[in-house]
Amino acid sequence: MRFDPMAQSPRRIAVKGFMLAIVCCCSWQWDGHETATAAEQSEPVFRAGAAKVEVKTPMGMPIVGNWNSPPATHVHDELHVRCLLLDDGQTRIAFAICDNVGIPREVFDAARNLIDAETDVDAENVLMAATHTHSGVSARDTRTVDGEQILSTYQQLLARRIADAVVNAEQRLQPAKIAWGSVDVPSEVHNRRWYVKDESLLDNPFGGVDKVRMNPPSSSDALIKPAGPTDPEVSFISVQTSDGAPLALLANYSLHYVGGVPAGEISADYFAAFSERIGGLLAAQGDADFVGILTNGTSGDVNNIPFGSKNRTSKEPYQRIEEVSKLVAEKVAAACQSIQYQDWVPLASAHAELTLEMRKPDPEMQRYFASLQGAGRDPDNIHRHAMTYAKRIERLQAGPDESTILLQAFRIGDLGVMSIPFEVFAETGLDLKKRSPLPDAFTIELANGSYGYLPTPRQHELGGYETWMGTNRVQLDASDRITDVLLSLSQQIAPND
Repeated sequence: MRFDPMAQSPRRIAVKGFMLAIVCCCSWQWDGHETATAAEQSEPVFRAGAAKVEVKTPMGMPIVGNWNSPPATHVHDELHVRCLLLDDGQTRIAFAICDNVGIPREVFDAARNLIDAETDVDAENVLMAATHTHSGVSARDTRTVDGEQILSTYQQLLARRIADAVVNAEQRLQPAKIAWGSVDVPSEVHNRRWYVKDESLLDNPFGGVDKVRMNPPSSSDALIKPAGPTDPEVSFISVQTSDGAPLALLANYSLHYVGGVPAGEISADYFAAFSERIGGLLAAQGDADFVGILTNGTSGDVNNIPFGSKNRTSKEPYQRIEEVSKLVAEKVAAACQSIQYQDWVPLASAHAELTLEMRKPDPEMQRYFASLQGAGRDPDNIHRHAMTYAKRIERLQAGPDESTILLQAFRIGDLGVMSIPFEVFAETGLDLKKRSPLPDAFTIELANGSYGYLPTPRQHELGGYETWMGTNRVQLDASDRITDVLLSLSQQIAPND
């Protein structure tokens, strides 16, 4: 059931009505002296709360994120929802980040309805996102685009746990101080789309030839140059209690995931490893209330493979996860030593829905895939993923013509945070940072939905896995339209001066 922001829960209406009654009943008593005292007492207090809740993984469910989906047989580290809630005395905003590869909007909407009914947080002020771990079970069920099916048992559990994280964070609200900053960690981000000399690396499932290849052989002499940039910046929000104790830290890094997890094992990847490590580095050891969070930036074309390196060595399972999370956490912890905490900053949010056209196969593409079904077709002469994409194209053809997505922009003092429900290319994130009306900004991807990859129009011209119909599902200029809406939303909440 889609969340309706105009339908307030009875609980919130009752609370707001009670607060209004208090103001109306007490106002007649004020004189000049009492007014001054009340003014002093009414100075806003900045508060924050954070929580982490576990999402139990049923064994046997498929682990998604690769071409095959082995069943979950073992939990290396359990999956969680981590939440940071901020309150400036007038506005509350929350970030609920889930260890999952990608979550349909229907699940987030179900969580939003629970949050609306059970908290005093305006549910449209909650950003919910997946981290994009490739070693977790699917929240997608059988759908590929938004639909009206009843949520599966696991989807209902996930929605419930997202709401629980927000409820728990609200219950832990306390006076707090806040600061934000950033640090560059360029060594761990590499663009995975490459121009190559060898045309045999450029075949696609549609019977054509691309101009670039996703994840080519990493040490091949055929490599020419990457097809796009990376974003090395780790942005972060650090929150302390009013007496200076670490309370929470939310970071954002544009790295797809790290991997190195054995088949069948459940892991939240380096996102969770960072989240656990940062608390110790900030001297929050043993403090069960501290919550570290790592969100995924704009990393749709970025991974952790150093293409072109001739000196790569094999790693043990989880080794790279530990190495990357340690480096990023240490860099962030060091940067925290030079940021200035503030006792109060203004909060604001804006959101909009944007309807996008879904891509559909043209007659030529339909004829091509129909020809692959014929008897006697030599499987050695077709792309190894052709039949996978034949099924994806068939689902797109039978699916809806449009999809409506939720976009959000938040203001935390002079910091802007934006959300996009796609796997976003680094150049889009860099463009949003450059053009944001706020001095600092970052984007969280796979937020409030999961609609596939979001190449830019320029990248669509180059082809490659992320642009293939069925991997990308929406109109080719969608990234430009989304950027325009987000900048407009950010302008609405930016300071006027």
